[in-house]
Amino acid sequence: MPFLSSTVRAPWAHSRVTTPPRIAVVIPALNEEKSLPLVLAALPKVDDIIVVDNGSTDRTAEVALAGGARVVSEPRRGYGSACLAGIAALRDPDIVVFVDADFSDHPEELPLLVAPIAEDRADMVIGSRTLGNREKGALLPQARFGNMLACFLMRVIYWHRYTDLGPFRAIRFQSLQKIGMRDRNFGWTVEMQIRALRHRLRVAEVPVSYRKRVGVSKITGTLSGTLRAGYKILFTIFRHALSRKR
Repeated sequence: MPFLSSTVRAPWAHSRVTTPPRIAVVIPALNEEKSLPLVLAALPKVDDIIVVDNGSTDRTAEVALAGGARVVSEPRRGYGSACLAGIAALRDPDIVVFVDADFSDHPEELPLLVAPIAEDRADMVIGSRTLGNREKGALLPQARFGNMLACFLMRVIYWHRYTDLGPFRAIRFQSLQKIGMRDRNFGWTVEMQIRALRHRLRVAEVPVSYRKRVGVSKITGTLSGTLRAGYKILFTIFRHALSRKR
């Protein structure tokens, strides 16, 4: 499939980029049959879309196929497990984009994330929800606090100012292979941002829009999920800090 449809113009359309990059999108999904069709319909046309069915008990895989995506099954639960399974199924793209299946992100903003990489200004781009337009109530208080704390700690330890751990992100495929992602659950996003700094990738952030998700969050929507995610994020930051000192 071509990179972008005629209705979505790439920000680099008039730059020195002559060959459009090959874009692959990885969408981890767990029981998202209602929201996933909305995500797939909003995505600009890309070269490959992989929906990783993370053990769904609904029609997630069926609606993914109907929406034109490839489906990869990863029954081992965990956001990171799903992302790793999606990476393993990639067909040598230039850029990999990760987006959630709950329709809280705005998939049509994908060109904003890809542009700095396509123009060779960055190796990884984080879609920052705190810098962009957020629907009221979309980013819950516990998520905002967790973001602030994690970003503050990374600034103190790694001297880099992140504003968000947003899951909507793009990375050069070669860079993704280089950093060697391992986390299989809640530490995935922060691990990627730390590893990017440790491997001296050029990291950028762009403002992205954010809305209330379809359905209830499996992480911040419950107290136990919030506590487990918060613990894992802090554990990941300090584990990498200690290994850096060693």
